[in-house]
Amino acid sequence: MNTATLKPYVTRNGLGLAADVEGSGDRGVVMLAHGGGQTRHSWASTAHRLAQRGWKTVSLDLRGHGDSDWDPAGDYHIDRYAEDLIDVAATLPATPALIGASLGGIAGMMAEAVLAPGTFASLTLVDIIPRTDATGVEKIMGFMGAHLEHGFQSLDAAAETIAAYLPHRPKPKDLSGLAKNLRQGIDGRYRWHWDPKFVTGVRRERLPGHAEDLEAKCREIDVPVHLIRGRMSELVSLEGAQAFVTSLRHGSFTDVADAGHMVAGDRNDVFLEAVVEFLEREER
Repeated sequence: MNTATLKPYVTRNGLGLAADVEGSGDRGVVMLAHGGGQTRHSWASTAHRLAQRGWKTVSLDLRGHGDSDWDPAGDYHIDRYAEDLIDVAATLPATPALIGASLGGIAGMMAEAVLAPGTFASLTLVDIIPRTDATGVEKIMGFMGAHLEHGFQSLDAAAETIAAYLPHRPKPKDLSGLAKNLRQGIDGRYRWHWDPKFVTGVRRERLPGHAEDLEAKCREIDVPVHLIRGRMSELVSLEGAQAFVTSLRHGSFTDVADAGHMVAGDRNDVFLEAVVEFLEREER
């Protein structure tokens, strides 16, 4: 059974977080945290299929994204995202396994390695490690910031922009999924669902030394960590991924062919297989 409650979770700062909750939880709880510029809907297929297999899934809209509240002070520091995950995890019936893509994965690492070890039963990091390629990050942030002010004249115009940005992925014929990621303003134009201050905040936060500090802290994580990389990733190199996983106490690695940074969207079948195999291995 799927339950879509508008804002079932409240952070320590009083922000309401939207979530989709599904599944019995007989096999435990899986929390899913999307990447920057995405929403809980990016996990729809993954969450549904995990729920069918007996897990309770909690797919969040992170602060400043989707149907969750925007921070009135524009506070989108990674520590706030980590604290939000900690706060949600504390309300769940069992210690959750976290699946975190990009922003969600960094927040998960920060929570488990620095702020509150033991928050999660395991971490699945989707195409993210502490030290990412700066050029790839700027490309993503450039795409996110390009249409913040004026938006798009139509859903089709937005789809054309995405198709140019992700040429390996066919342009969808049905735009209903895309409509969940855009909001139509009173001027009739469509704009992304995220708070514009999120983009400026992320760029301001990327200071030298932060990645190295987090990487060092991750070596002390005492729960299983599974890195799933897209082989066409512009953010995570193969060498960087292998070095990171090797440095972990309990690390494992899956490299997904024909997938870029958004692994679950590019190859959901292979992605789900890797996720389930990891979760089932940790059950034993």
